[in-house]
Amino acid sequence: MKKHLLAGVLALLAGTQAMAQDSLRIGVEASYPPFSYKKADGSLAGFEIDVGNALCAEMKVTCTWVEQPFDGLIPALRVKKIDAIMSSMTVTEARLKVVDFSQSYYKTPARFVTRKDRPEITAEGRLDGLRVAVLRGSVHARYVQDKLVPRGVQMVQYGSQQEADLDLISGRVDAMMGDAINLKENFLQSEGGKGFAFNGPSYDEEEYFGKGAGIALRKGNEALRDRFNQSLVNIGRDGTYQKIYDSYFPQGEVSKLIQ
Repeated sequence: MKKHLLAGVLALLAGTQAMAQDSLRIGVEASYPPFSYKKADGSLAGFEIDVGNALCAEMKVTCTWVEQPFDGLIPALRVKKIDAIMSSMTVTEARLKVVDFSQSYYKTPARFVTRKDRPEITAEGRLDGLRVAVLRGSVHARYVQDKLVPRGVQMVQYGSQQEADLDLISGRVDAMMGDAINLKENFLQSEGGKGFAFNGPSYDEEEYFGKGAGIALRKGNEALRDRFNQSLVNIGRDGTYQKIYDSYFPQGEVSKLIQ
């Protein structure tokens, strides 16, 4: 009797594991066009959404996108509310201490945006009192904290890019640091971005800005990491990644890390 009961329990556990492998919950902060954003009907769209859906199709799993503030994504992953993060999360040494990553699938530099008439932000210039908006938990926040706060910059952190945009427009902050492509397409080309422009050079130091964006996974989940990595290779080989890339970045504005 006990043997039959044990066998039933083991079968149930095996079935549960198999079901878990057939579905994934992917965390995203969906206010980061052109990588992830909401359309008028509330559905998710963007480069990363399309790549993520292609990966799920390649792995033959059902994926559910779970929206979270950016700074809540890693905590949600670690407590198993989601299974992966695909939200322009840069692979850095600091993050690798708490999560694992797939291979990187794109990389862009960081830049500042200010009003067009503001003096250039340089390594040598005075920055005392400059209020800089960053996304909370981002690599840009870490860079500003380490490099610019000691020079008198006041860092102001936000839970979403939209909140930062609004405060820059209203003058509550003087500058914003973020991903160059997102700032260009989401802000500078918008109605609210009129009168603003990139300020200063591009920033791509690997110590802060990593090796590009990767899919974050719980520590030790090597099986899922390997599945994502192989699927990234597969959608590169069959042309799926290239097709998605070309539809968003026809001028090659983003460094393509999947061939």
